[in-house]
Amino acid sequence: MNYFFPLNSKFFILVFLVVGLGSCKQEKKTVETENTVVWTPYNDSLEVANNATHENGRMQFKLIQSKVLDKNTVFRPLYVAVSQFSEERYQTLRPLILERPITAIQEHIKAGTFTYEELTLFYLKRIYAYELDNGTTLNTVIALNEGVLEEAKGLSYSDENHPIYGMPILLKDNIGTEKMPTTAGAIALQNNQTDDAFIVERLKENGALILGKVNLSEWAYFLCSGCPLGYSAVGGQTLNPYGRRVFETGGSSAGSGTSVAANYAVAAVGTETSGSILSPSSQNSVVGLKPTIGLLSRTGIVPISSTLDTPGPMTKNVEDNAILLSAMLGMDAQDEASVTPKEDPLLLKSSPLEAKSLKLGVFKSLMESDSIYAETIEKLKAAGIEIVSFTPPEVPMDGFLSILNIDMRNDLPKYIKTQVKDKEAVKIASIADAVVFNNQDSLVRVPYGQALFEGILKDSTTAKGLLEIKNTLERNGRSYFDAALDAHGLDAILSINNYHAGFAAVAKYPALTVPMGYKTSGEPISLTFIGKQFTEARLLKIGKVYEDLSKVRKLPKGYKY
Repeated sequence: MNYFFPLNSKFFILVFLVVGLGSCKQEKKTVETENTVVWTPYNDSLEVANNATHENGRMQFKLIQSKVLDKNTVFRPLYVAVSQFSEERYQTLRPLILERPITAIQEHIKAGTFTYEELTLFYLKRIYAYELDNGTTLNTVIALNEGVLEEAKGLSYSDENHPIYGMPILLKDNIGTEKMPTTAGAIALQNNQTDDAFIVERLKENGALILGKVNLSEWAYFLCSGCPLGYSAVGGQTLNPYGRRVFETGGSSAGSGTSVAANYAVAAVGTETSGSILSPSSQNSVVGLKPTIGLLSRTGIVPISSTLDTPGPMTKNVEDNAILLSAMLGMDAQDEASVTPKEDPLLLKSSPLEAKSLKLGVFKSLMESDSIYAETIEKLKAAGIEIVSFTPPEVPMDGFLSILNIDMRNDLPKYIKTQVKDKEAVKIASIADAVVFNNQDSLVRVPYGQALFEGILKDSTTAKGLLEIKNTLERNGRSYFDAALDAHGLDAILSINNYHAGFAAVAKYPALTVPMGYKTSGEPISLTFIGKQFTEARLLKIGKVYEDLSKVRKLPKGYKY
């Protein structure tokens, strides 16, 4: 039997104690497994020093690895099973799984080429290979489902299953999941146990396998000001596989983006308030969808804003994005914004669009300032797509921060009251409590400060004033896009990355970002499609037309194993 050891030879000896001593009693094996060291902390001071002069101030890190997370507790339980998955078998499956779409993977499982258990082991093997090596870790996987292999063993293919059936999925760690903590990256929530969020229930009902939880910008990047994207006190600094410590991960769904880019799972789920799916998807060359507010339930997700929050799918291709979105749909009576979907995104494949039928709007300013965007638009024109260049109206965004401030001040206590199982294990009940808690050990808990949390406490916006801000910004956001959408009868507007995420957020409009290419530095850049409310299915079809024309996504060089 071949064993896989992602670290150095000393770990061979340790695993041998667990795996090789077949004559030992089961009790002895269990004890040895519990004591096995699979990861050793390292001194990250040199890496921090090397980033001290980074031209991007947000990447002048204070630390890389978490000061509180012991990766042994995360990776030890499944280590033996992953070690027993042979290198030969992994290499046989590699071309059949790596970067392959869900439909192709399901066809192989249907044919008996491999099982759902082997599919899960394939992704676990990649996670262990890269995340237990301090030279390649992305600090992205911060919890694993210890029962995932047993769950996978019990699955069998059927044509009646939803396409997501048996697919290993990673979740941003602000999404409630039973048997794994839901921390939002914060030490105050490090021991937070919850039930499954509504969208997790839907995933499980459709047969998806929850592989684990991934790192994020702490409190969904609504804690500190000017701090690194992808940093949390629980998970440490998430790194970009296209350039570790070179390029930003985007945020706040940093772990969701980096894990999909590195092929740690079939797909991941992120969340967005304003740019938190679009940004990390763009920075990691994956497909990300920020849906219309209410299309997907928010129940069981650590909140920023009940006005603007939404979860969304993050995948390696558009078709997988539609599949993952479909698997999470459902009317949730506990979420006042929740709606019954009118169109299943799985119609993407059965009723595709023709390029020549499309009419898309492009920002005149971006055509003049970004060469990759301009070249992409020319390619779309050449394919027969009608392009309309426009300049959007100037609309004020005054009061945007107050929406986040007041909503979070009100929504977090509701979350803790309704979702947290053990109130004694969670040390806070409000933002004010969190500020006090963090100040008790600021070097560990908030090394980059908590300016945004402090701003929440200072915001004096009244309930009446907040309602006026919300209504005004929703109108302004919609007019920003509608001026061109309505005047020219456009199917969608094309942006870059998360450039116009704020306008889409307050308009409550959906946005889909798809890899567009790579800058000369190697940093990914994406094309973002924005449409009116509940046009996700059409946006996905448009995105598929573009994806088929471009085919630009590349696997990160250092993660091709």
